Amino acid sequence: MLIRIQGGRVVDPTDGRDAVGDVWIENGKIVAPSEHTPDRTVDATGCVVMAGGVEVHSHIAGGNVVMSRLLLPDLYVSESAPNGHPFAHAGGSGSWVGANYAKMGYTTAVEPALPPSNALATHLELADIPLLDRGALAVLGNDDHLLQILRDGEGKAAVRDLVQHTVAHARGLGVKCINAGGASAFKDGVLKLSLDDEIPVYGLSTRKIMTALLDAVEEIGVPHPLHVHCNNLGLPGADDSFVSTLDAAEGRRIHFAHAQFYAYGVVDKENPLTGGFRSAAERITEAMEAHPNATFDVGQVVFGQTVTISLDILRQFAGRKGANPKKWALSAGDAEGGGVVPFLYKPRGGVSSLQWAIGLELMLLSKDPERTILTTDHPNGGVFTEYPRIIHLLMSREEREKEIATLPSVVGERSSLPTIEREYTLSEIAQLTRSGPAKLLGLTDRGHLRVGAKADVAVYRDSTDRTAMFSRARLVLKDGETIVEDGEITAWRHGRTLELDVETDSAIVKRSEAYLQDRYGQGLDSFAVPDAAFPETENFEDVACRA
Repeated sequence: MLIRIQGGRVVDPTDGRDAVGDVWIENGKIVAPSEHTPDRTVDATGCVVMAGGVEVHSHIAGGNVVMSRLLLPDLYVSESAPNGHPFAHAGGSGSWVGANYAKMGYTTAVEPALPPSNALATHLELADIPLLDRGALAVLGNDDHLLQILRDGEGKAAVRDLVQHTVAHARGLGVKCINAGGASAFKDGVLKLSLDDEIPVYGLSTRKIMTALLDAVEEIGVPHPLHVHCNNLGLPGADDSFVSTLDAAEGRRIHFAHAQFYAYGVVDKENPLTGGFRSAAERITEAMEAHPNATFDVGQVVFGQTVTISLDILRQFAGRKGANPKKWALSAGDAEGGGVVPFLYKPRGGVSSLQWAIGLELMLLSKDPERTILTTDHPNGGVFTEYPRIIHLLMSREEREKEIATLPSVVGERSSLPTIEREYTLSEIAQLTRSGPAKLLGLTDRGHLRVGAKADVAVYRDSTDRTAMFSRARLVLKDGETIVEDGEITAWRHGRTLELDVETDSAIVKRSEAYLQDRYGQGLDSFAVPDAAFPETENFEDVACRA
């Protein structure tokens, strides 16, 4: 079918487009303007046309996500769903995730924490998310097999082979390390870990583990840089951990997860206000400017009840004291560990207000929106459905001033947000939510509207009320098929899970089989993600490595 989206303001920063024009679609792809009469014409007059949104970091599947639903069933209550989809709008369900992303114009979402030991269950949950393409990042950095190899000094080739095999076997899209060595150290009684602290038993450090993974990711050609969750998340002085980790990358590609939770500078410890921290957003953005090898997603805080989900068991154990309501769950698994801790970001609380301000600061101070990705670290900073409101605040200083006027004075005393005049343009919003994340993940077929791209397209009614505009897309196409009209789902379809196309060395397969049999009495087959487990015959789609 030949489709013409006609007369809309087409915003595609990758092609330098920000003007009224047309977008042509055929057989699920963006095509050049055609001389043929289209089978369907969409009148987009008065609308903004963008590529479908791409989410790089959102906890939408996995064991801790399931645990959060069990721990806080009241948080996941929502309205009833259309006939035939009884759980489509149950908060947190796969259908709810897919529907709410799609209504905002998003067409791809990535789960950033895929434990290899729990890969099949995580992939089954991802497959339950309709409408979107999705993927997940395989977690390494605390597992005994990798730490043994590093402790024994077996060299870069052995680490590379294990990383390559792990990504392939878990069917991941990339690699993430979470407080590298932290889970292992926690099991030996360590409650705080910095970049060069020794990890008991292994005699390693976070720096050594992360450096080995950085090298392996580069040598394998993983399109997405190593996705790093640093030490000391959420603590005053976490900015030191961020900057020292950035320096430790030594020019290699690196991506920082939820940077807002590291943009906390130390203040006078005698002053208990806001937990003793101030904004370090300026320091973080200056460091990023000096290191073009790095990217980060924001982890913007939004006000209200949420639940924190993380495989960083060391930090979740510490965070349990702030649980609201007072219940939490931790698990100390063999390779990782993790925890679920409910949290309330108080609308007029000093700490929450300052966190809210710091995330906006990071984006508004950034000189390169394509390296600055909008996330809330869903659900850790708040639910992803708040993206439209965040976009509104970025695009309107007046709207920010109205919000700041309702908040404690600490926002102005310990952050520069009230003095920032910048307002994001639509093109910069597209970089923040489309082209930047797609480029970061190595997904060259989306995030833009150039000829040959997937026909993942979002059409919005242009409005100065950016919250309303981006909350309910007028039209969303996925692979050229209409899935949303006027903010409502019109067709439920099955997306695909994106996995990295990597080959595995036969020697590491044998070694991993022997290791698992010795440790668990079960081999690789017990941790596999077979095609036969999925009802759709084409559940997975390969993504090529870098040349």
